[in-house]
Amino acid sequence: MLRIAVQSKGRLFDDTMNLLAEADIKISSGRRTLLVQSGNFPLEVLYLRDDDIPQSVASGVADIGVVGENEFIERNEDAEIISRLGFSKCRLSLAIPKDIDYRGVNWFNGKKIATSYPHILKTFLDKQGISAEIHVITGSVEISPGIGLADGIFDIVSSGSTLVSNNLREVEVVMQSEALLIGNKNLSREKRQTLDEMLFRFKAVKDAEDKKYVRMNAPKAHLQEIISVLPGLKSPTIIPLADEDWCSVHTVLDQKRFWEIIGKLKELGAQGILVTPIEKMIL
Repeated sequence: MLRIAVQSKGRLFDDTMNLLAEADIKISSGRRTLLVQSGNFPLEVLYLRDDDIPQSVASGVADIGVVGENEFIERNEDAEIISRLGFSKCRLSLAIPKDIDYRGVNWFNGKKIATSYPHILKTFLDKQGISAEIHVITGSVEISPGIGLADGIFDIVSSGSTLVSNNLREVEVVMQSEALLIGNKNLSREKRQTLDEMLFRFKAVKDAEDKKYVRMNAPKAHLQEIISVLPGLKSPTIIPLADEDWCSVHTVLDQKRFWEIIGKLKELGAQGILVTPIEKMIL
């Protein structure tokens, strides 16, 4: 049985449970129980605080865990990064009161900075040759300048709305962060096999993101031109129709270029274009 540590609440919890559900790994939604077993996969979920996950995985209490890159780097535990999951993206930034004239990172020399990430901040300041006082806070870091506790802050930024509401502005982005799947370095062969199966499912879900399955009727007179504008995985599937002058073309399109390509297909005479979302894709 493979044990995964998951944040007990918040956006990272929601994103992680959605990924497990999309991979057809069924987990009970109740979080009052610390440890919950999947009903259809050899996996059990251990609900923890996000800052406890790196140590739990490194020590073997959990075999793997989903944690923000910011927490993993800050805790500096001896675990391995298995995969970048691509969700729960944010950044760690320095911010100061918005009315201050900021002309560069040297402004922080001699200043007091409030943060919940002292290790990452100190590493950054040392590289920049900045001497500042780091004030560690575990609560609402963003209120520190307003109450005179610090000159600036170093904290997670997503949309930036929290900074604005506290009359702060972002001045230096120190690192980008996303959800990581981390693992204990001494997993047994059996647990590695379970992990490989789970990663296979995750990849199938990820490969299907922003992809559309497209079917259309195409005039054979323009078939080669139509094929040339289709950036399919390999080549489109061509199926004969009762009308010898027409055929059916099946392919996969990326959402980013979807409308651009659809427009070109219509110009080339494609008709009856049917678009279907893709749940999973095995490459």
